[in-house]
Amino acid sequence: MSTLGTVVRAGVGRRRVQTLVIALATMMAVAASVMGGTLLVVSGAPFEDAFRTQHGAHLSVRFDAGRVTAAELARSATADGVSGAAGPFRTATVVPRPDEAGPGWPMTVAGRSGPGHGVDAVALLDGRWPTRSGEIVVSADSSLVPTLGRKLAFSQPSDGPTLTVVGVARSVTRTADAWVLPAQLPALTVPGDGGYQMLYRFTAADTPAQIAAGGRAVTESLERGAAVGRQSWLTVKKNAERDTALYVPFLIAFGALGLVMSVLIVGNIVASAVGTATRRIGVLKAVGFTPAQVVRAYVAQALVPAAVGAALGLLAGHLLAVPVLAEAEEAYGSSSLAVAPWVDLTVLAGMLGLVAVTAWIGALRAGRLRTVDALAVGRTVQAGRGRLAARVAGRLPLPVALGLTRPLARPARALAMGTAILFGTVAVTFTVGMGASLGQVMKAKAHDVADVVVPAPVPDFGPPGRAPGKKRPTTDPAAVAAAVQDTAGTGRYYRASTVRATISGVTGTVDVVAFTGDASWGGYAMVAGRWLHGPGEAVVPTPFLAATGTRIGDTVTLDGMAEPVTARIVGEVLDPRNEGMQVFTDAATLAAAHPDLTDTSHHVAVTAGTDIAGYVTTLNKELAPLGATARAGGPDGDSDMVATLDALSAILTLMLVAVAALGVLNGVLLDTRDRVREIGVHKALGMTPRQTVAMVLTSVVLTGLVGGALGVPLGIALHGRIFPAMADGVGLRLPDSVLSVYHGPELLPLALGGLLIATLGALLPAGWAARARTATALRTE
Repeated sequence: MSTLGTVVRAGVGRRRVQTLVIALATMMAVAASVMGGTLLVVSGAPFEDAFRTQHGAHLSVRFDAGRVTAAELARSATADGVSGAAGPFRTATVVPRPDEAGPGWPMTVAGRSGPGHGVDAVALLDGRWPTRSGEIVVSADSSLVPTLGRKLAFSQPSDGPTLTVVGVARSVTRTADAWVLPAQLPALTVPGDGGYQMLYRFTAADTPAQIAAGGRAVTESLERGAAVGRQSWLTVKKNAERDTALYVPFLIAFGALGLVMSVLIVGNIVASAVGTATRRIGVLKAVGFTPAQVVRAYVAQALVPAAVGAALGLLAGHLLAVPVLAEAEEAYGSSSLAVAPWVDLTVLAGMLGLVAVTAWIGALRAGRLRTVDALAVGRTVQAGRGRLAARVAGRLPLPVALGLTRPLARPARALAMGTAILFGTVAVTFTVGMGASLGQVMKAKAHDVADVVVPAPVPDFGPPGRAPGKKRPTTDPAAVAAAVQDTAGTGRYYRASTVRATISGVTGTVDVVAFTGDASWGGYAMVAGRWLHGPGEAVVPTPFLAATGTRIGDTVTLDGMAEPVTARIVGEVLDPRNEGMQVFTDAATLAAAHPDLTDTSHHVAVTAGTDIAGYVTTLNKELAPLGATARAGGPDGDSDMVATLDALSAILTLMLVAVAALGVLNGVLLDTRDRVREIGVHKALGMTPRQTVAMVLTSVVLTGLVGGALGVPLGIALHGRIFPAMADGVGLRLPDSVLSVYHGPELLPLALGGLLIATLGALLPAGWAARARTATALRTE
């Protein structure tokens, strides 16, 4: 081994604490950066690959067949900005009869002679394309179980055909739930009903504004109102990226915190190493080391633990990314998502490069020191520093006074420790706020405000018209409502019935929740607008507005029931269930289209002073003959996404807090070693081990308090930026109740968290100082 290598190895082995701090800080930054970078890369990869391969449609538009002809639609393919088009294809909204394989949910069927090779080339995943009437291809994204050979009987129109599933396919832009030959459509369509579908690609389609401009161009020459629904590829892409996009802002925040903390800690450690080893530097230069070799030695002493930490960070990043990538793989059936090698190389090179630059800046002083000056300099603190503070603290007990004034004697070192404490407090504050906000989101999802709930029986999806012999729920919602209202202690009460419907231009189904009674108190968090006041009004979540291109004040038409239902959107609500594809309305709105609502839950708020357990027992005696059961209200549990985020945030926060505590430990350890002779003098004059511990611990009290006090508002500000970005990644807007989760009583413990981090970091050096023998300390140079 070369002489320089020997010096590097000796330095790394001698400064074990500093080596551990650098390694852990680097590991934290690399792990979060690898995860964040990977999700940025893979979040859109499956969709973008499929969209490019299948020539996906930038815009799919559904037209009313009664207002436009096929010839007129064909001419729209030559509109300005259109680079390609497919269609017109006849479409119909049909409802399979429910069977043992699944409920009868409305679905959009398109008539196509083949999968196509141009715009929206449908990928056949299994089986074949229909070759005659009586056959159907089902989308892999459909609510139906895509089983080859399955028979699908349709309840609308009356005496509808029975089709055999001969293939499973996927349209990258979700243009339909199933496909049949064009000759099959008349048998699935009520006379005078149905529509046309056109699929367009534009020369410019990278922004919503460009998509909107393209939509205006293709409908400009058509009758006003002919287009009854449209879907942008950007909306489909955002939905496909939703799960992984949620994690990206969160991981970027932790990655940035870890990165900044790593740079600060490395710089501080190298600078401290240079400052405390001035004589050693002089000796190295005296025996022939050049200034460049001295600088390289100190840079290498930082790079060695940084490289080890980076390697461990890569491993941790890969392991922590597994559950998140598993969610991304589900979007398009991919099974090969993994951390890209170039992400590993980029993060590794970037991290080690930052460490090298930071260490080089701190080591420059070692290279510039003259040999004679370095040999002559000791480790005595500059005279006069901290004397004013010492006089102010003179009235306090001596150990406390000596400790409280210490940060002023070493302001740069105190600043470095305070910065580490600040970032640790920021991480804790951010994590506490994120957990509280996620709890509010899950509360909005569960709608668990009711004291007592009578859950819905077996779901009743689809319009009237049942398969013969199919067993249906026998619970009478009106009888349950009467029992609830007659039970002593019933306060506010409403019931909610759920059916499924389709929206023109959007594939898949939406949940239509129809309320009987005032449900405004039921835990529905409003983002904008107001709650519904009567029939004909609807409240919808943010993703519904984005998917349908509507806004508050617009009307929406619900298909797939006995007749179309039109409602005006009066409010935007926070509800992430069913990917936000829900419509909340009054039961009277569906009176004609779906008169036999049976999928009904009942929600009760008891009067003040009523014992909930006793109320439930009494109510269940009345409900037993009706086949229903009441239970105390409350959430049923968190989602996998929340559990994953909570686990990741806890792991990353603990790592940041550990790094912050080790940063404090490093600073206090250096300070204690600088003061070893002073400590020996104090012990010789009668200072006890307990007083010695108190002196060392109080030396970080002010630093911990200041770092904690500054870290809390910064953590709150970080939460205010990151959590809305996370919600935007899944297409949600948040009300104030989700963001305003920090309250006065909680802020003081968070601020004192900085003091706790400082105390934890100072415990080991304080114990070492208390155990040091007086004679040994006095002999130390």
